[in-house]
Amino acid sequence: MRRLYFLLPDVETARQVVNDLLLARVEERHIHVLAKEGVELGDLPEAELLQRSDFVPAVERGLAVGGATGILAGLAAVTFPPAGLVLGGGALLGIALAGAGFGAWLSGMIGADAPNSRLTQFQEAIEKGELLMMVDVPKARVEEIEALIKNRHPESEIEGTEPTIPAFP
Repeated sequence: MRRLYFLLPDVETARQVVNDLLLARVEERHIHVLAKEGVELGDLPEAELLQRSDFVPAVERGLAVGGATGILAGLAAVTFPPAGLVLGGGALLGIALAGAGFGAWLSGMIGADAPNSRLTQFQEAIEKGELLMMVDVPKARVEEIEALIKNRHPESEIEGTEPTIPAFP
């Protein structure tokens, strides 16, 4: 999947683009609209926490750092076991998984409160009243969807494509 970014001048244009995308068989759950505070979006699919925050990248970083820390702690525990305990590979795996889980949880909590760093380049346009539309489409449909928006809505600005998006949001 690829995430396409479009800047749209107003809510009515966004509504027309959503209708065109739905007719092009893009599911509504793959369309996300972000506007400045106070703009009434009505029935438009509003961007949720996963699109507005740095939650997903933070979880990925926390998983990696926590897992690495867990492996190091597990190696230390196996090498220098507490008195009377014999620890093996299972303990190492368990400690590594616990570290990865804790790291993902902790960094996810922090990332959920941080604005999405990918969206900072659009912040000025959003503050001026434009709407940011994010559309997740299969790689094979990127050019088709961009052409559809460009041809039907020349007032929209195509702002690029994110190379990959996480599979679970």
